[in-house]
Formats: sequence, C-alpha cells, structure tokens
Amino acid sequence: MLPISFEFYPPKTDEQREQLDRSVRKLKAYAPEFMSVTFGAGGSTLSHTPETVQHLRGSHGMVGVPHLTCVGGSREEIRHLLKLYRALGCNRIVALRGDLPSGMARSGDLRYANELVALIRQEHDDYFHIEVAAYPETHPQAEHAQADLRHFKLKVDAGASSAITQYFYNTDAYFRFVDDVRALGMDIPIIPGIMPIANFNQLRRFSEACGAEIPRWIVQRLRALGDDAEAIRDFAADVVAQLCERLIAGGAPGLHFYTLNLAKPTQAILQRLG
Repeated sequence: MLPISFEFYPPKTDEQREQLDRSVRKLKAYAPEFMSVTFGAGGSTLSHTPETVQHLRGSHGMVGVPHLTCVGGSREEIRHLLKLYRALGCNRIVALRGDLPSGMARSGDLRYANELVALIRQEHDDYFHIEVAAYPETHPQAEHAQADLRHFKLKVDAGASSAITQYFYNTDAYFRFVDDVRALGMDIPIIPGIMPIANFNQLRRFSEACGAEIPRWIVQRLRALGDDAEAIRDFAADVVAQLCERLIAGGAPGLHFYTLNLAKPTQAILQRLG
C-alpha cells in the first residue's frame, strides 16, 4: 500500500480544536504513515505545535510530526524544541526555512533550511528523519530553476532524509523535477504534496503566495460551474484523484495531503483512489 500522510495546522480556539479532532478521527481510518503539524509564520504557534503533536500522539494514537522553521528563532530556541520533541517520542521533523512575517525585522540565527538541517544532524546525529521542502514549479523567490535545484541540493547534502513538495496540478512539473534531482546525484524520496480543492478563492490566494500554478482549464471549469456546490466538489475531487493516479502510476513514493484541517475534501479523493 502506498504510504500517505496528512498535514494539519495547530488549533488556537476550542472550536478549531473540535474541528481538528473530527477531521483526525475520520482521516486516521486511512492508516496514514504520519500526521504533520505546521509551525506558523515566524514561530507564531511556538507552543501550539508541540501541544498539537502531543495531542495527536496521546489522544489519537497517531505519529505526530512537527514542522520546525528557522525564521525568527535563535539556535537555543531551536535546540530546546528539538529536545522537547525527542522527549515526546518524535523521531521525525519537517525542517523548513519559513517565511518572515510582515513587520518582523529579525530573521533568526539561521537563515536557510540547509543550516537548520545541519544543526539537527549536528545535535542529534541520525535520530530524526528529516523532511525538507521541494518546489517542482520553482520556489517563488528563487532566481531561476537551476538556482532552486542548487538550494535543494544544499539541504540534501546537509542530511535531509526525504522531501515533500509544494502542491501542484501539473504532474509533468513533478516528474521533471525528480529527473533533475536524480541527474544531480540525489536519491532521497520526493513525496508529492497534494492540495484538495475545497475553496477556490482561498486556493487562488495560496497559489499566488507560493507560486503554485492552477491550470487555466481548471479555473475555467470551476467558473463555469458557478454556484453549484455539489458539482464543484465532484469536479474538484475527480481532478485531484486523477492527478494522484498519474503520480502513483509514475512511481511516486507516497502522497502527502494538505488538509487545511478539513476531512471531507481529502476523503473524497481517497475514496476515488480506492
């Protein structure tokens, strides 16, 4: 069975906690390899992430995997979090640069994800399985695709175990990225990140920020469906399920779903995949 995993963000209110629990209860039925928990811009969810990881492990019996970013944090703060996660029994980390929030002047002691990966390896050797980010359609701040590949190689050379991609809707971009990575001598697994289409306006905002392209034909079909919510849900699930089928057929090592703390859009895709 192909490994799958789910990503959640840490809840901050009682209503959000109830929503998270409902989604986790539904999605854990698919036996995910792990459930990851985002960190938040500039560490704004510094305490929420460990709490959510512990909750996933303690209340739901799931493998909770924390995201860790270097933006806005000191080496000592990062060392503290690593010790905390190790004490919680976590042996997997998603190591990211993170985005500097508007108005925050200090970027932290570490500037790039490869420096964070190197610190984790220096402090904890091979204890943690380290996931890093990959960008099949190129990081929005990269000068060009080759520069982005060089940055990715720095993370791999620093000790990354595997990578999870930014979401995309063009499988050619993923397979070309994998080919380019392999041509540079890197053999770590590169897991496609999958974004269900639940709210098109929200997805468009995300995509503008992260550089993920929404194909024009998808945009036009969604516009043509107007306010027919059921038709939009069915079309969206069909499109993303077909994307997943092509990735699986092409040898993708797993699928990582960005749930946005919702279960139904991801369930609809998994049901179509059987």
